[in-house]
Amino acid sequence: MTITIPTGSNLLTDCHEGDSIAVNGCCLTVTSFSNDTFTIGVAPETLRITNLGTLVESSRVNLERAVRADTRMGGHFVQGHVDTTADILSVTPDGNALTFRFQPKKPEFLRYIVYKGFIAIDGTSLTVTEVNDAEGWWEIMLITYSQERVVMAKKGKGDTVNIEVDMMAKYAEKSLAGILGGDGASASIPLLEKIVERVVAKSQGAKP
Repeated sequence: MTITIPTGSNLLTDCHEGDSIAVNGCCLTVTSFSNDTFTIGVAPETLRITNLGTLVESSRVNLERAVRADTRMGGHFVQGHVDTTADILSVTPDGNALTFRFQPKKPEFLRYIVYKGFIAIDGTSLTVTEVNDAEGWWEIMLITYSQERVVMAKKGKGDTVNIEVDMMAKYAEKSLAGILGGDGASASIPLLEKIVERVVAKSQGAKP
């Protein structure tokens, strides 16, 4: 896949072959580049999990270089490891902002999405403004500044975006599952249920 960047962009300043560039939030390796283009390799697994397989000539994408250690950290840590995609259910104007509602392709990832928590959508670090677990959706609000800089502002109902949930949520779940005697396979069992089971077992004198 070859991507052309706008004339005058400094995106490829000090770029080298083998460097990472996030394309719609997906961390990819630069295999070659010129002043205004770069080429990346996209594996079949990446095409299956992300929305990159839907790109056509002249498609617009979000681009971001890897963060430098000496820069100010805004937002949250985004690894560029897309977990799943989500469909846009609705786009609603709210003053000068836009409220987007999403539904994930893989419902199991909804448990990592919490009110006022972080989420990366097409690589953009955003704050969750509402979650409805029963109906399986969440919302974010895109301010004017972001609308002018990210491709999601041009997307509408039915379009697909890449989703990377906050990695800290996944680490926390796995750690708690281990403490409660679970493993990777049982991580999806509600943790509250596991806690109740242990309390009941202890009260009955049984080994938890």
